[in-house]
Amino acid sequence: MEMGISNLLFTQDRPLPEEELASGLPASCLNLTGTGYPEDTSNPTQTPNSAVLDDVSAFANLMRFLAPPPPGGVVLNGAAVPAATIAAGQALFTSVGCATCHNPTLGPTQVSNLVPALSKQTFHPYSDFEIHDMGTGFADNVSQGNAGGDQFRTAPLWGLGQRIFLDHDGRDLSVSATIQNHSSNGSEANTVITNFNDLTSTQKQEVLDFLRSL
Repeated sequence: MEMGISNLLFTQDRPLPEEELASGLPASCLNLTGTGYPEDTSNPTQTPNSAVLDDVSAFANLMRFLAPPPPGGVVLNGAAVPAATIAAGQALFTSVGCATCHNPTLGPTQVSNLVPALSKQTFHPYSDFEIHDMGTGFADNVSQGNAGGDQFRTAPLWGLGQRIFLDHDGRDLSVSATIQNHSSNGSEANTVITNFNDLTSTQKQEVLDFLRSL
């Protein structure tokens, strides 16, 4: 949908927020492939087998079978960050309230109908996978399902240490900026960000070190 390719879940292109405020989708954006809607569909009679699934389903299967990114060490100013510092940051992460939404452990997974070994596994996504109001500062004005333009699913933090572009739209290049973006008018995270900002500079760095270890 966000790439502008209609599929079995989102069967027709949607306008950008500014287009919705104007005259809707421009004619040049409609059905560019000439194949009708949806543009990306399953093809059960097609060969090779890799061409049978629509792209969304194939991508979903890829994500289902990916192993979670392992946590690792952190290097700051050319030196390895001690494990005790990362542990201190993890404790602060919980005490200021970040773990309320970025829940480290949700319990066992559901029963898998793909591979039995994936059933009832403990995992650590650092997310509650719930929808939260994130305020005007985070809003992208895109509504999807029951989620409004300032509502987002809590992003899992596993793999954060390997990311360059942060936030839902890649707007930030630093974890510090991302944390501050959680605070704006109407955000459920305002109190948590206030708690974080009340930490000492050393404690804030410990939290950042912990996040970069994920």
